[in-house]
Amino acid sequence: MSPDRVKAMIQRYVDSNHGDLSMMADDVVFRTMATGEEVRGREGVAAMLHHIYHVAFDAKAETHAIIADERNAVLEGTFVGRHIGEFAGVPATNKEIRVPLCVVYDLENDKITRGRVYFEVPAFLAQVGAMPSR
Repeated sequence: MSPDRVKAMIQRYVDSNHGDLSMMADDVVFRTMATGEEVRGREGVAAMLHHIYHVAFDAKAETHAIIADERNAVLEGTFVGRHIGEFAGVPATNKEIRVPLCVVYDLENDKITRGRVYFEVPAFLAQVGAMPSR
């Protein structure tokens, strides 16, 4: 797949507010890099995304850049929304947040096979007033 088609596929996924998972392989694996937690399969990824974007937060991803080649893509963006449910041990604060976000995607046979999610948890904690004391 050409880099332009890879970029378009990633943008289509983001524009669907993470609802269109047709570009994911059946055995896709997403890993949250801060915790090492992995979710597997389209249904697992769908459940994780639903929880993050609609249960823990009422949020969306703003895309700043998508860099791609034939087998990989990197999305740099900002996770924007309201903290409406428990996340990272913090009960809902109803505060607005803007958290830096980066996702690295691996592709095979025109499908996303892996996603590595880099979510700046310290930025989230600072914005909701839950930074641990030093």
